[in-house]
Amino acid sequence: MTVEATTERVLRLLALLQRRPSWTATELAAELGVTDRSVRRDVERLRAVGYPVHSTAGVGGGYQLGAGTRLPPLLLDDEEAIATAVSLRLASGGTVAGAGEAALRALAKLDQVMPARLRAEVRAVHGATATLVNPGVEIDAELLVTLARACRDAVRVRFRYAGRDGGERERTVEPVRMVTTGRRWYLMAWDVDRDDWRTFRLDRMRGVTATTWRFRAREHPDPVAYVHRSVAEAPYRYLARVRVHARPDQVRELVPPQVGRVEDDRDGCCVLVVGGESLDWVAMHVARLGFEAEVLEPPELREAVLRLARRLTAMAGNARPATPRLSG
Repeated sequence: MTVEATTERVLRLLALLQRRPSWTATELAAELGVTDRSVRRDVERLRAVGYPVHSTAGVGGGYQLGAGTRLPPLLLDDEEAIATAVSLRLASGGTVAGAGEAALRALAKLDQVMPARLRAEVRAVHGATATLVNPGVEIDAELLVTLARACRDAVRVRFRYAGRDGGERERTVEPVRMVTTGRRWYLMAWDVDRDDWRTFRLDRMRGVTATTWRFRAREHPDPVAYVHRSVAEAPYRYLARVRVHARPDQVRELVPPQVGRVEDDRDGCCVLVVGGESLDWVAMHVARLGFEAEVLEPPELREAVLRLARRLTAMAGNARPATPRLSG
């Protein structure tokens, strides 16, 4: 058998091992059309180039592709290659510091070995797609890794946290989950000093250190819902509730999660909970949605709506009618 045929068979074996968690030697031999002995030799070839193929003997045993000390080459089918390439293009403009450059390097490597037909499909998708992204706050990738490991290993984390007043305070927390809104990253954690659940913005953290103090996981609210509520409500001076005469999905398309929370209501309507430093801004924001709405609370928002209505009426009154043009 030629070297090319052997290499092709080994690559097919790798693809099979990546397809499902475990295979017996007999199953692999049947798929590849070879003997069990050939399968064992090909497994050794994979191990020699860095693939950690584990084997267990006895009934129910077999071969399993594990995680090694370094990242070996990966095999991707056509759909996986296209999805990876498109994702890397999007990641090149993300909010993780350094991730953009790393994504571009990985994309360049993938593009180099990708068949021309797949490369053309990826470029077609990219050429027909535009991404509208609000300016985000870049987060150091090492910080994300530190917090992710602390969440996984259930160890406490210490850091200095900058408050809205600019002052920094030492915090010790038991992290649960990181949540991103697309523009900012947040950590939901149990604040040991305040004995309560808290939300922390990653861009306000300094000197983050994972300790060796392990904690026992406690029951916690849903991280996404908790961060959503905290981001939409907690930071603002005013919190308003407005009943909007539109379906919840229609309003959610217009209101980002960091701006407001949309609750289902009766008769095909919804309740928008939105915060702001100014009630005038809240009134303008709700008016811009383009739906009929009624103020539930606070009562002062009704006065802000009336002020906005007077301004708009004055603007309409000052508008000059267009001068008709005479043809001819």
